[in-house]
Amino acid sequence: MTGQEDAGSGLFDTCRFIFVITKSLPTAVAEQYENSIKSYGGEVLEADAKGKLPISQATHIISNTIDFPEYTEAEALMVPVVTMDWVKVSIQRTRQAQVRPFSPDPRMIFSSVVLTCADLPVNDKEAIIGATLALGGIESKDVARTTTHICALSLDHPKCQTALDKKLKCKIVLPHWFDDCFKLGKRIDEKPYLLPDPEILRAHPEDDLVVPSSPHLEGATSTIPSLPLAHDERGQSGRGKLTVFAKRKVLLSWDLPINNRLRNILNELVRDGGGEIVDAAEDCDMFIGQYRDGPEYVRAAQSGKDVGNLAWLYHLIVHNEWTSPFRRLLHYPVPRKGIPGFENMRITLSNYGGDARIYLENLITAAGATFTKTMKADNTHLITARKNGEKCEAAMDWNIHTINHLWIEESYAKCEVQSLTIPKYTHWPNRTNLGEVIGQTFLDEQKLHELYYPGADEDLDGASKRRRQLLDAAHENALVVGAPVPKPGRTPKAVNVMRESSPATNAPRGTQKSKAYETPARGRHIRTGKENDTPSIVSSGSRSAKAQALSKIQNMAPDIALYEKEKKRSAKDSHAPWGGKRAADQIDKERAAKASSPAHQRPESDDDEDTRRPAKKQKSSAPSVQLRLTLTGYKRWVGDKKKEDADRRKLRELGIQIVNENAPCDYLVAPKMVRTLKFLKVLARGVEILKSEFVDDILETGEVPDPEDYHLHDKEAEKRFGVTLAAAIARAKENKKSGRSLLWNIPIYCTADIKNGVDSYKTLAEANGAIFKVYRARSGTTIKPTTREEDGGAAPEPVYLLTSNSPSEKELWPRFEAMARKGNMEPRVVVSDWMLDVILRQEYFFDKKYLAKGYFPGA
Repeated sequence: MTGQEDAGSGLFDTCRFIFVITKSLPTAVAEQYENSIKSYGGEVLEADAKGKLPISQATHIISNTIDFPEYTEAEALMVPVVTMDWVKVSIQRTRQAQVRPFSPDPRMIFSSVVLTCADLPVNDKEAIIGATLALGGIESKDVARTTTHICALSLDHPKCQTALDKKLKCKIVLPHWFDDCFKLGKRIDEKPYLLPDPEILRAHPEDDLVVPSSPHLEGATSTIPSLPLAHDERGQSGRGKLTVFAKRKVLLSWDLPINNRLRNILNELVRDGGGEIVDAAEDCDMFIGQYRDGPEYVRAAQSGKDVGNLAWLYHLIVHNEWTSPFRRLLHYPVPRKGIPGFENMRITLSNYGGDARIYLENLITAAGATFTKTMKADNTHLITARKNGEKCEAAMDWNIHTINHLWIEESYAKCEVQSLTIPKYTHWPNRTNLGEVIGQTFLDEQKLHELYYPGADEDLDGASKRRRQLLDAAHENALVVGAPVPKPGRTPKAVNVMRESSPATNAPRGTQKSKAYETPARGRHIRTGKENDTPSIVSSGSRSAKAQALSKIQNMAPDIALYEKEKKRSAKDSHAPWGGKRAADQIDKERAAKASSPAHQRPESDDDEDTRRPAKKQKSSAPSVQLRLTLTGYKRWVGDKKKEDADRRKLRELGIQIVNENAPCDYLVAPKMVRTLKFLKVLARGVEILKSEFVDDILETGEVPDPEDYHLHDKEAEKRFGVTLAAAIARAKENKKSGRSLLWNIPIYCTADIKNGVDSYKTLAEANGAIFKVYRARSGTTIKPTTREEDGGAAPEPVYLLTSNSPSEKELWPRFEAMARKGNMEPRVVVSDWMLDVILRQEYFFDKKYLAKGYFPGA
């Protein structure tokens, strides 16, 4: 690290560095790196007399953490913050390394990953590498000593053998690890994914797991913790002298739940640490309060002061090191009346332990919901670290929303209830307890500003207004994951008015600051006529759905949970920039298009520089969509992904879009009448069905013929299934027109062990309006016992149980029948063919031939 050999190389010429001294980067280590930087032509800046770092004059900030007061200013001014490893690697390579992979921001979950891929399909490889780069990782073409991870399906690949032969310390992981990390937006432990014997492939998901510790929750499990220090009457302690309050003015709010003795102790601690206690929000640097209301809180927050609660103050005292109150959810004042939308929720927990459980209990209460230690039928939500256990099974039986802790954390961070359909909230890696990634969600300061202390910026003094501008600019310039990179399609927030004059502003080696561095309460559906005071047949009010990501890299952070869809996309399908040169090119294209458009032509005298910019050649856009098709059983593309991609592009150029079965479509295309999930689901919407030759002829001729000439006719299948396809479509259209579904309000149970799995039957039943429930050995009574007299003399209504012929399922039949009869209902234990035929015909009927006892021999 001395750099003597290349002392005159000028590696860091025009670079001006600031070192942030913390426990992870002590003074002695920093001095060694400072000497190396100076020997390579760099300059090291020092803090001013007040201890403030001159961020606006720097080109690089060296810090192993983002926990320093000026980090927001660095984000606003787009000064890259990198770890000390960046200096080391730059010197080793004799060129400045990229800054993004060395970000200390914990939201850049792969900042320490050097990845190479082995035996993966091309599309999967590109998607994994692209997303890893977007989250701070580095790609290595070959295996080297610096490689930390090899992504492979087996150890047979030469890269894996090289790593084993040379005994490199890199980890060989399945792609499933990256997949699960992308879905969650968090980095989980690699151990269950390590080759040659990955636990996720040999262990059962329900096998026991050790409840992990939660290091990110230290000192942040409660908003009102006990003071973790022993003091005498003068507030002294045996701990070393505090420095975290040096030259800071602190205001302790009137709403803090502390007595006068404790307030005096805290006052003494601040003064002994070089700080000052003040009484006005305008005078303070740090505001300590309990609630997000009151004139003092509003004024301090509007001014950009550090606003935290007692838990944050105690954390500063214990660790004697500054940290942002936005870093941990329970370090910030709580909303007095909770978050709107949580007031009617009753939430319980499962599979969390220790600090994680205490933290979630307090977070649920702070959000305004009711926490219950045990789960009952009136619970609305179950938050679980794993998708197994008695509570999870009961939640499925009672249709209680089941999610992981990311839902409650992000709802609290964004100050509004998040949709339960976001996939990452319902994702549980098989051999991971999600308690290991709890407490990593940051508060959204912009949302807090909008809801709790809006406006009034124009009334602030100069210093407060600048702090407010810095916060806003930092929000504009930062990606969701926190890296200081401008968002696509726009330039960074302008804060040049706040910068001091500095040679760094004109630095020739990519250090200009304008450059983008690479750096609801739930609804229950109850059977008509039954009381609602005990659990009855219910249907979930939310559906998980996958959305398409825009590209492999663009928006990978905000759409991280959609990675499984993304990895199937072609790079050519992406039309959006992700920052840097492509972002600038996109702006140029948009401006050129606007300038060249007749509707936006401006007079020749207009001096705006955008009108003088030469218009770039525009990419021809695809024509508007004329037809939307859903395909099922289409064999042309089987085993040939390249041909499929090429054909899909050709169809799109002709105005035809291929959509999935959940999207609106004009026609369903199939080779014959089949009882596939796609076929039956789209049929229920009354969509006309075309034969596969329709698509074949379009691709062969390049022209779109009349769809009316391609209606599907399958006499053989119609005879076999006892249905006329045209009649079924007509009935489906009539149902849709009348606003009623085929199986509306009809209760259908399904055994958990049914052949081919529960999910497809659930999808079909609910698509046709049925009330669907899974029936298990521990389901208990889910139909309220009642008599015919209590039902007003009504005849028993039918209730169905879909089943196959396994011994475990047969054991459930008598229990189901007894339960139904006690509820004045007629039990019908049927094979799945009954529901499939009903949906295929689009006609509700019943025949005893579908009863399981007669259908299965010896049943």
